[in-house]
Amino acid sequence: MTSSLALSLVTFVYLGCSVLYLFYLVFKSETVGKLATWASIGGLALNTYGLVKRWVESYEMGIGHAPLSNLYESLVFFAWAIMVLYLLMEWKYQHRSIGVFATPFAFFTMAYASFSTSVDSKIQPLIPALKSNWLIAHVLTCFLGYAGFAVACGLSLMYLIWGKRRREGKGPLSFIPDGATLEEISYKMILIGFLLLSAGIITGSVWAHSAWGTYWSWDPKETWSLITWLVYATLLHARFMKGWSGNRVAFLSVVGFVCVLFTYFGVNFLLSGLHSYAAG
Repeated sequence: MTSSLALSLVTFVYLGCSVLYLFYLVFKSETVGKLATWASIGGLALNTYGLVKRWVESYEMGIGHAPLSNLYESLVFFAWAIMVLYLLMEWKYQHRSIGVFATPFAFFTMAYASFSTSVDSKIQPLIPALKSNWLIAHVLTCFLGYAGFAVACGLSLMYLIWGKRRREGKGPLSFIPDGATLEEISYKMILIGFLLLSAGIITGSVWAHSAWGTYWSWDPKETWSLITWLVYATLLHARFMKGWSGNRVAFLSVVGFVCVLFTYFGVNFLLSGLHSYAAG
C-alpha cells in the first residue's frame, strides 16, 4: 500500500472515530465506546504506517528526507500527534467521551491535507534552507506542542459546555467528566504544549541562524509564534499567580488555539515571509 492511499484512508478512519465517539456520548454504549477506541488505535497505526512509508518512498525516489518538510506532511504529522496525545490521555484517565471533542481535530486536519486543492501532497526535494537536522527537531517539538493545545482546546470547549449543562441539569452531556477533571487534564495538556512550543521556538531560532544567519528576524511566522507563546504564558501565569480557573482559563485556552491556527494556516496564506515555502 502506498503512503498516499494509506493516508487517504486515515482521513475516513478518523471520521469514523469522531462519529463513534459521538454515538458513545449520546447513547452511552460501552460497546460503541470500545469500538471507537479500537478504531482510533487502528487509525493511528495506519497514520504511522503512512508517515514511515512516505519517508521510505522519498529515499526510493533519491530525495531522502523526513516527512516533515511541507504543509501536507506537517498536517499529517499534526493529526498523528493529536491522536497519540488523545489516546494516551484516554488510557490514563479512562474518559472516552473526551474523544468526541478531540478526534474531530485529527479528522479535519487529515481532510484538509487530503482534499484541499491548495495543499500539494507530492514528495519534493528540499530547498537549501530546509536541509538541516534542526528542522526535524523544530517541527517535531512545535507540532507535538500544537497537538497538546488542540486537545486542551477540545477539553476547554467541553468545560464551557459543561457549565451550561450544569445549569440545565441533564442531557447526554452528563456523561462527560466533571469540571475539575476537565480542568486538570486541560492544564496538563497546555503545560506540555507550552514546554514543547518553547523548545520549538528555540530550535527554530538555531535553525534560522544556520539557514539565514540570524536567530530572529521578526518574520510573520516568528512573530505569531511569539504571540501564541505569550497567550499561553499569560494563561499559566494567571493560573499560578492570580488563581484563575474555570471559564476564564477555558476561554483563554480557546483563544490560544485560535492563535495556533493563525500561526499555522493564516500566516502561510495571508502573510509572506521566510516561511512561505510551508504554504504548499
